Amino acid sequence: MSTHPTTAVAANALCHDTTLRALALRLIRICDPHDNAAEVRAHGRVNLVVGADHNIEEPVGVPGRPERPPLLEPRLMPQRAVGSQVGRAALVHALTHIEANAINLALDLVWRFRGLPDALYREWWQVAVEEARHFQLLHTHLKSLGYAYGDFPAHDGLWEMARRTRDDVLARLALVPRTLEARGLDATPAVRNKLISVGDTRGAEILAIILRDEIRHVEKGNRWYRSLCSQQQLDPVGTYACLAQRYGAPRLHGPFNLPARRAAGFTEEELTVLCDTSPRARLPTTIP
Repeated sequence: MSTHPTTAVAANALCHDTTLRALALRLIRICDPHDNAAEVRAHGRVNLVVGADHNIEEPVGVPGRPERPPLLEPRLMPQRAVGSQVGRAALVHALTHIEANAINLALDLVWRFRGLPDALYREWWQVAVEEARHFQLLHTHLKSLGYAYGDFPAHDGLWEMARRTRDDVLARLALVPRTLEARGLDATPAVRNKLISVGDTRGAEILAIILRDEIRHVEKGNRWYRSLCSQQQLDPVGTYACLAQRYGAPRLHGPFNLPARRAAGFTEEELTVLCDTSPRARLPTTIP
């Protein structure tokens, strides 16, 4: 079910930003997340040929890793009450870490898989640009609380799924934007309400921006996932279930933000299956 993972050398693409995919590969190898975000945004309107059919060998250092934050298993992450200054900073730090990973997830989809429509690469490049903006907004807010990215531990769950699906673009679309990133549609309203409850109006404003943008990002995942399923004459719902099992995707639990998921392109059939498998699902009536 995989679609053309890159396996051969294209030295010119690695050495020079001759294509959009070569640029994405160079940027994903940047270790400092601040430099990564700044470079992505600086190239936001770049007009390079995509190079969809170029073969690119994966070099060492994908993705580039900063020395901090230390990465822990999710079960070992410390819990802090959001009512305290340090607890609120830890929450904002966790969100900042998610966005740092989201930049690289978008860049990875651009460079790693060949033979896809140019429009897909260009859309995901714009996703990377928007994720870079999210990272910078959150880090500026984190600094206003007296902390910086790297001051708290983090986990690597998002990138672990990218690693598992590195040879299968259909699985990548199914299990990263449509599963892990879609969880943010469900979680963001509750997190925003937490920040409002402790008087953090700026943090809440940033999350409103992120939710708006993430609906569009998940919609892209839905649209391209269905397009590839159609090309391969696969049923999207049944194929998703198979991919989730094959790659060990987490079981999703409600409550689900169904209006946001509908706006992001999930079908009623998909939402029915989602809610039928979640004992805690509920049905909000508006997008928070």
